[in-house]
Order: sequence, then C-alpha cells, then structure tokens
Amino acid sequence: MKKACILLEDGFYQQGLLLGAEGETRGEVVFNTSMSGYQEILTDPSYKGQIVCMTYPLIGNYGVNTDDIESAGVHPEGFIVREKSRIVSNWRAGKRLEDYLKENSVTGIEGVDTRAITRHLRVTGSMKGIISSLDFDEESLSAKLKSFPSIVGRDLVKDVSCSQVYTWPQSPVASHRPPEKQFKVVVLDCGVKYNILRELTNLGYEVSVVPAKTTAEEILEMKQDGLVLSNGPGDPAGVPYVVETVRKLICYLSTGNCQLPIMGICLGHQILGLALGGKTYKLKFGHHGGNHPVKDLRTGRIDITAQNHNFCVDMESLPKTVEQTYINLYDNTPEGMSHNSLPLFSVQFHPEAGPGPFDAGHIFGEFRKMVEKNL
Repeated sequence: MKKACILLEDGFYQQGLLLGAEGETRGEVVFNTSMSGYQEILTDPSYKGQIVCMTYPLIGNYGVNTDDIESAGVHPEGFIVREKSRIVSNWRAGKRLEDYLKENSVTGIEGVDTRAITRHLRVTGSMKGIISSLDFDEESLSAKLKSFPSIVGRDLVKDVSCSQVYTWPQSPVASHRPPEKQFKVVVLDCGVKYNILRELTNLGYEVSVVPAKTTAEEILEMKQDGLVLSNGPGDPAGVPYVVETVRKLICYLSTGNCQLPIMGICLGHQILGLALGGKTYKLKFGHHGGNHPVKDLRTGRIDITAQNHNFCVDMESLPKTVEQTYINLYDNTPEGMSHNSLPLFSVQFHPEAGPGPFDAGHIFGEFRKMVEKNL
C-alpha cells in the first residue's frame, strides 16, 4: 500500500497510508465526533476548505450509496481516519469508501493516530494542514502550508452555491397536502444540504433555491412566503454580499414594505447576526459532530444536535431587540436567536440532521407556524 503523511502548520507530523486519490491537499484540519454518517459529512458543502479527521476509529464499514448524499459532490479537501474498514457490509452499499474518494479526487490518509491529532487540535486549536502521498519532506510541506490562505475572511460560498435558480422536487408527503396549506419558500443557497430541502418539502412547501449572490430585490420579486438562509462553509465575514442582501430584507421588514419571515441555519444564523448589526468570532476548534446538547432557554428543552461550524455570533454585539434562544451545554456558546418584533429567527445547529440525531427537527415546524402567522 502507498504511504502518505500529514503535517500541521505548527510542525505536528505523522505518516500513514494513502486513502483515496493519490496527490496532495491542503485545508483547515478539524475533527468530527460522529460515529457514523461519513458519507453525509463528505457531501456536506459546509466542509469546503477543511480536512476532516474522524474520531471514531473504524470508518467505511457500510460503504457508500446513492441515497445518503447531502449535495452533488464531495467537499472536504481531505479525509483522515484511524482505520479503513477492509469489508463493506450493508445491502444498500454501492461502492467502497476509498473508491468514492478516488472518483471525487479526494486525498486522504489512514493508519494515523487520530486520537493524538484530535487531542492536539483541542489543545492548540484548529489549524492548517497538508496531506501528501508525493512529498514527505517536512520543510517542503511546511513551506507549502505557509503559502496557503487562512479560512478567515475567505469567500468559500462562491465555490458551493448553485449557479442558477432551481425548484426542489416535491416529496410524496408534501404532494398529498391540500393546496390551500402549501406555501412557497425560497432558500438562499450558501451551500445548502439536501436534507434541509427534504424537510421543507415534507412540510408542504414549494421550494425554490437561488444562488448566494441573489439580491434582496430579486428575492422579493419571486413573491415567496418565507426565506431560509442555508448552511455553508467558512467565515460569514467573507460573504459581505449575502450579509447586505439580508440586511436590506430586514430593513424592508422593519418598515413594513415586505412580509417575508426569515429562518437561518448555521452559516445562515451567522449571516443573520451580521445583518442585524452584530459581530462574529472564530471558535478555538469549532463544533463538528452529532452529539452536541443544546438547551432551549425559553422552555428548558434539551436537544442532541448535529453541528458543523468554526464561527460563532457574539450575542453581546447585537441590539436589545434580539433574544438568545439556545445555548450549547458543552461550552456555553450561543446556538440560536430570535427578534422580539420581526418574523425572523435562526439556529447555529443543524435541525435537518443528515447525519442525525433528529431531535431538532421541530425547528422546521416552528418556521411553518411563523409563515402561517405572517400571511
């Protein structure tokens, strides 16, 4: 088997075996604590610009199929696992993980100490890294890393957003709802996961997806009943054009010139925070995994949630008209907010799951109630 190596920007170095496509790749290294769902993680556009280290030691045991995808492609820059499963045991599997990575030109590494990598990132914070099966010289790899830009301030959304407007197919559940209960919702695509679109159609929405560069005026011309700001990769400050679009829509809402309820998810939550006049900051090593408990500060309800973000909204920087609604019980960072008078709210976690858990799916129902109330 062909060798590969990984180097972090502070000099942390390990050698292992090549997983996926031969080559060299760079990105911000983060760890994901999910025990399963590697296919959904690989196809999540929010991982654009990142190299993902899986903390669960055995990955690939159930293969890859054509159903459990969250976008049309694979988005992480690289993939790190302790051990690749030598067998695939699932009736739905269509191919092996390593073949899937090769087909999508993703360079990964196995046979390394993922526990040591994770511990190192927890202590020092997430940082740039490089995986290579071509170059094993640490000085050479370090020089390549120094020339690679930080994720801070970069526009990664432009690489994952759709290029034109499209309509998401209606689900069987949605198609059986009475026409008078159907609503039209537009999704501003900053790197949307398919499961967000699935959840919306399951609630009876007619879903249109628009590129991230769509203006506020173009959105209003579509005459929709609601707007969803999707998840996506990187730093929300790197997409000022999206922030400006949302800021204009909030102005129209506040002056009564439109009735368009807004829900933000993950990056959409951060963008909404900036549009409301707040600030965001980078977390030490981010939240990536499927086991994050969040508490609803209004009801006391606790949901176990899927999360994937490196940035957070500074609630102290927001106007007093914005209320914090959720808190992360791991580190007490804010996980949601709502406006006291305008029909808008957002959550930092992923209510659509994909991969699970599915505790927070009720968030989509809350959005539907808001849409119904504002018609």
